[in-house]
Amino acid sequence: MDAASFAPAAELGFDPARLRAIDAFVKAQYLDSGKLPHAQLLIARHGRVAHFSHQGPAREGGGDVNEGSIFRIASMTKPVTSIAFMQLVEEGCVALDTPVHRVLPEFKGGGVYQGGGGGMPFATRPTAEPMRMVDLLRHTSGLTYGFQHRGNVDAAYRDGRIENWHGNHDLDGFVAALAKLPLEFSPGEAWNYSVATDVLGAVVQRLSGMTLDRYFEERIFAPLGMADTGFTVPADKTDRLTDCWAYARGGRVMYDEGAKSAWSTPPKLLSGGGGLTSTALDYHRFCTMLLNGGTLDGARVIGRKTLELMTQNHLPGGRDLTQLSRSMFSEAANAGMGFGLGFAINMDPARSLIPGSAGEYYWGGMFSTAFFVDPVEAITMVFMTQLSPSSLYPLRRELKTMVYAALTA
Repeated sequence: MDAASFAPAAELGFDPARLRAIDAFVKAQYLDSGKLPHAQLLIARHGRVAHFSHQGPAREGGGDVNEGSIFRIASMTKPVTSIAFMQLVEEGCVALDTPVHRVLPEFKGGGVYQGGGGGMPFATRPTAEPMRMVDLLRHTSGLTYGFQHRGNVDAAYRDGRIENWHGNHDLDGFVAALAKLPLEFSPGEAWNYSVATDVLGAVVQRLSGMTLDRYFEERIFAPLGMADTGFTVPADKTDRLTDCWAYARGGRVMYDEGAKSAWSTPPKLLSGGGGLTSTALDYHRFCTMLLNGGTLDGARVIGRKTLELMTQNHLPGGRDLTQLSRSMFSEAANAGMGFGLGFAINMDPARSLIPGSAGEYYWGGMFSTAFFVDPVEAITMVFMTQLSPSSLYPLRRELKTMVYAALTA
């Protein structure tokens, strides 16, 4: 990133001391205590970086994270896949109300769970409405995640290793296996965090005639200059891939070692829901494109009005997640939050009890990465670390509070 993309924090309407206090807080509360292995925080306004900090070792016994460090961004892949799909909508290839089975015929005739499972055949009933593309984007599809651990449907996901990126299925096999299982509810009835965006990636692949990784590279990453983002970390960059940890047995245990990472080999399943790696600077370019209404450095990735549509609440009846969510876990808070086409949407900051702006949108990943875009204040934030699950600590809420507290103008 060139020097022109950085600016003094005070010039961008931030109190520099309050921004530095965020780093001190993260160090004292999360790094010194051993809760997190490392942390990287990028705060920008009007596309210019006001604050970019790096703390903690990238790898066990190694040097600290730096601006070139590569992180597994997990569900921060979802907005990328959603933008890819909406590019195809703009080109007339598909519409938001298109039934999913029109593009993925494997889903024709699926039903809603009525009973069975656990070694017994599933009993199903017909869906009240067909699953539509909009249901995939806003997570009202009736699909789920195996890690929810709520019943026989998600157990069947685990038994079939449906979500395993290095397992038995490529994207077509994933769709075929998933379509044989019942939905948890009729599409549009409820909100449930799920593999819906992985299915959306299969839609992009079928409609475009390109593999999902190639589509991302040609249509999104290359135009935006996101040279360090992809499903696989190439050999000449693996030294930059950070260690990744999980919380188990009362502490941090190694989940994926950077030097021997699963992300250094191509996955069989190209996961549009969670498979990408990236850097803070690359994802900052993606966020700046969003803030700019779909364009960056002369490259138009998505139309301005399309992006406006994506960042409105699309939950049925204009409701929020407290009224519709059946998810035991997601990357979203619920109170005052709606859901758009690939992003959680802040509808009412007062109900969220956190500073923010109506119309701000955001998402995060299972390894505790996070971003938000605030079009009202022209602020973007990217936070990187590597610890699963992301629900373990309230760090995202704390970061957001402190970022807004640093605003002076």
